[in-house]
Amino acid sequence: MENWITDIMSQYGYIGIFLLIMLENIFPPIPSEVILTFGGYMTTQTAMTPIGVVLVSTAGSVVGAVILYGIGLQLDVKRLEKIVDRYGRVLRLTRKDIYKADAWFDKYGIWTVLFCRLIPLIRSLISIPAGMSNMKFGLFLLFTTIGTLIWNTILVSVGVAVGDNWGSIVGVMDVYSNIVYVLIVLGGLAAIWWYVQFRKTRA
Repeated sequence: MENWITDIMSQYGYIGIFLLIMLENIFPPIPSEVILTFGGYMTTQTAMTPIGVVLVSTAGSVVGAVILYGIGLQLDVKRLEKIVDRYGRVLRLTRKDIYKADAWFDKYGIWTVLFCRLIPLIRSLISIPAGMSNMKFGLFLLFTTIGTLIWNTILVSVGVAVGDNWGSIVGVMDVYSNIVYVLIVLGGLAAIWWYVQFRKTRA
């Protein structure tokens, strides 16, 4: 996949970066680390500029995030209520659980969106619960843009700084991403265990 990404960027420049980053937000397995660090490196070999790469990649990220936000809007609380009414016993969920989760996101959602834009995998998927909770679109757009701008600026700057060695940075980011994925899985398992125990104590 890395060769495919670099070939598209080399051939199409800014347009290639925009499209790849947009797809990365919708399809997280596409690594933004490769796109952004190689984009930074390309500014040392082509007419592209670091600011141009940051702006184009941020625009692509925001467009992808908005698409996922729109998907989240289609899965709002009312639709989730219908799902819980039908499959709640199997999923061991109640309407009250939905309301609690929605209230939590209403309270902390803005900062969650900002922080999660700096975490691999989650940085893309966080747009869906933002839409599900009907977060105000203006706030979603603002904090998504800020978080994305920080992430993109860091990685593009690293690509510029290391030049031909940009691939070594991708290796480091892969390790970081893998650690995050493991923590996400462990956190999910812990949450499931806690929820099962909580339901037992209430039964």
